[in-house]
Amino acid sequence: MARITIEDCLRRVPNRFAIVHMAAKRVRQIREGSDYLIVSSKNEDIVISLREIAAGKVSLDDDIVF
Repeated sequence: MARITIEDCLRRVPNRFAIVHMAAKRVRQIREGSDYLIVSSKNEDIVISLREIAAGKVSLDDDIVF
């Protein structure tokens, strides 16, 4: 799988600070037992959360991830 870049996430989220906030919150959710929203093998939690943001699986509007 190709590397995830900030530009991939910027297509979905308006600024870098929001991406950092979303990724940090999503990593905490994953570490607390939340299921992955995408299929990804052998990646760290931060990489998976950034891939979820780039895929549009994480919403900025309600700040809650489902």
